[in-house]
Amino acid sequence: MADDYQIEIPPSFTALYTDARHRLTVPLAWLRERYEVCEDLAQQLIESAQHIHHDLGVPQHEVLQRMQAGLLTPEAGFDAAQGRWVLLRLTELLGWGWDWERG
Repeated sequence: MADDYQIEIPPSFTALYTDARHRLTVPLAWLRERYEVCEDLAQQLIESAQHIHHDLGVPQHEVLQRMQAGLLTPEAGFDAAQGRWVLLRLTELLGWGWDWERG
């Protein structure tokens, strides 16, 4: 049976769910579904982040801190690794820097 899935999942996301031997620790279908949800959310957050920063004058790091806080709530539906990945992806899409140590 051919696998017709055509979306390339980046190694940074796959790494969230692989063991030391680089084997998936979750079913492939679940990984694909969660990647699509996380990528879609990162794309959707671009406009909000830009609005908060440019229109409201909130510094970039504070915008990201606020979004991180929201992603890490149980209601958001993401585990900590996914929330962190969404935020990292958002910073890439925006071209913003992020100090992970400072969070």
